[in-house]
This record gives sequence, C-alpha cells and structure tokens, in this order.
Amino acid sequence: MTTGRSYGAADVAVTGVGLVTPAGIGVAENWTRIRNAEPTAVTDPSLAGLQVDIACRVSGFDAARELGRRKAWRLDRYVQLALVAAREAVTDSGLSPGDWDGARVAVVLGNALGGTTTYEEQTRRLVEDGPDQVSPMLVPMSAVNMVSGYVAMEFGATGPNLVTATACASGTTAVGTARDLLRSGACDVVITGGTESSITPTIVSGFARMGALSRRTGSPAAASRPFDADRDGFVIAEGAGVLVLERTADARARGARIRARISGYGASADAHHATAPDPQGTGAERAIRAALSDAEVLPDEIDHVNAHGTSTQLNDLIEAQVLGRVLGRQATVTSNKGVTGHSLGAAGAIEAAFTVLTVQEGEVPPTANLDSVAPSVDVDVVAKTPRKQSIKAALTNSFGFGGQNAVLVVTAA
Repeated sequence: MTTGRSYGAADVAVTGVGLVTPAGIGVAENWTRIRNAEPTAVTDPSLAGLQVDIACRVSGFDAARELGRRKAWRLDRYVQLALVAAREAVTDSGLSPGDWDGARVAVVLGNALGGTTTYEEQTRRLVEDGPDQVSPMLVPMSAVNMVSGYVAMEFGATGPNLVTATACASGTTAVGTARDLLRSGACDVVITGGTESSITPTIVSGFARMGALSRRTGSPAAASRPFDADRDGFVIAEGAGVLVLERTADARARGARIRARISGYGASADAHHATAPDPQGTGAERAIRAALSDAEVLPDEIDHVNAHGTSTQLNDLIEAQVLGRVLGRQATVTSNKGVTGHSLGAAGAIEAAFTVLTVQEGEVPPTANLDSVAPSVDVDVVAKTPRKQSIKAALTNSFGFGGQNAVLVVTAA
C-alpha cells in the first residue's frame, strides 16, 4: 500500500453476511472449510448416466426444517437457499425487520437460470402425464424474478426490488447495483447477493456438450483446480450468498459492526463471443479499472484478489494475464471454486462474502487442488495453507457468458 487512503465517501458498509454453499450452511461452517481448502465435489446420483456426473451440492440442506414444510413446498430450491442465507445475513446485521421502514429497504439478488429443477420436473409431467398434471405453481416457482419477490415478502421489504441476470457475473452485478441504489438515496438498507440451484440433467448435459465441465469423474474431489496446470473445466455447483448493505454513516450511527465496505464497482461487456472470453481480456480489464476508479484506489493499493478462477483453460489464463497487467504481482490471489465449485449466478455473491471475510479476518484462504501453478499464470496464487495478510483493499472478479464482466472493490472497515 502506498497511502493511508480513507477511500471515498460513497462507500457502503457490509453489516450482515449469510452463506449457504456446498462448503456449509452458515458463515462459520463455510469459512472453516474454505480455510482448510476442502473440496466439496462428489458423484451426484441425480446425474447418473450423463457424460459428467459430478457436482457440488449443499449437503444436508433440509428446506422443510429450515423454512417450514408449507413454505418450502411452494418454492424452488434456488429460492429456498436464498431465503436461508438472507435470514442469516439480516440476523447478522443486527437490524430488526419488525422495526424498520420497509419502504426504505431494497432487495437486489442475482440469478442466471431460475427454477430449472421445477421446470424440468414439470416438463416431464407434461410429456408423461399430460397438461392437467402440470403444477399451477410452475411459473412462480421457476421465474427468475421470484427470488427477490419472496425475500421481500419474508422481511417486509417494500422498496426497490429486482433481479440481475448477467450469467456468472449476476451476484456481483447485484451487489454493485445495490450499492448504487444506496448512493442514489433510493433506500437505506439493501438485502443483496445471488443464488443458483441448477444441477439438473439438462443443464449439466448442456455444459458438458460445450466442453466447459471437468471430466475427472473418477476423482471428483480433485476436479475443480483453478490456475492449476492440469485444470480441465469447472464443476457445477449450487448455493446462495447474501449481504446486508447500508450507508457507512448510517451503520456507524446505529453502532453496527461493519465487517468491511464495498467501495467500488465496475462493469463492462466484451462484445466478443457468446461463451468464450475476449482473448486479450480487454473487457475484464475495463471492469477492473472502472472499479478501481470508482473506489479512488490505485492498482498498487490492491492487496488481494478473489479471482473468478473457474478452473477452465481460457478463463484462468486470461484472468491471470489481466491481473498481471493491471496489478503486477504484489496482490495475493485466490479462487474459492476449488472448494465450492462454480455456482453460476450465485458465484459472485458467494465470493464477495468470502472476500469480506478475508479482509475482516486478515487471512487469505488457499486455492484448493492447486498442485502446480500453470506456467502461463504469473500471479501470486495462494495454495496449500491460509496466508496471514493485512488487507486494506481487495478486488473480487466475476465474468459471465455473453461477455458480461463485474468487479467489486472491498475495503477494510
């Protein structure tokens, strides 16, 4: 770090965090497994017979126990995961929905694919049993916007309400959009993040046919290996990450614990290809530089990067090249996907939450399964064990199909 910069007056405070991922249910369980670099990928019985039959699911998640049988029955799993994560985040914030002015509370969540589990099941019923057997809940259970609607109902949040859908950048886009809503004065509190649960035969087959998934089906725990020389694709995952954001001054005024701050947001489009990143990484670089400018942070002031790091050949190579151009080698780099797999539209929000925890705890979790850094990756990727580090400013990157890029700057409280 070259200065003792206090960052911009437009920072927003992260006062609550909630996580439901393959690494655990709740922040504490997630942080332990991420620190220990314990992979979660396993053979998935629901994918039996497919080219790729491994995935990272949230183990032990009982929606009826968490939400009540009646409520759980009406919700697709992608909404169930989000509600549980949001409950934890709101509780963690110290705010009481019974006391707040709901009109000043917004909900902004990211999601890429909606309720694909419900959609596939109901399509099967249509084909096998006829139209009279299709559930009247099909549309509200599968529509992509419904997760924000249900979270608003849960907490009496009647302010701005929307879902961002920018593929695998959706969760990061949501957090950036939430910050902008706070800055505009449109609300005082935002429940934000991302969720996804699309480990279905059709979706997995589609990714497999594209060649995007790891084929290490014989050793699933070793399949997701970001930045490793032997990486061969990502492992599909599910999960939800939720943050509660407030203006920093408001959080301090009520004596809230501030875990970290969201100080910058940048977004861009590659305008290059439906699924492949720009080979020069120019779009990703624009998003990173935009986030740095927004935060009024210089490249050499970034201490750490939570990378998109998908474990695919192209993404990891191009992201590393961009980070080298913009930041050099002074920032430590990690990818959580070696543990959690790739949860698509939820990934950015989950990784934003892990970045907040990394900044708060002063410890960088290692990248799981990183045995030999690829020769083309010239950045300081943390592996094997956690690394203690004082972090004043960090980046978290997300890049999605369609060439959609989103980057956050997270700073210490």
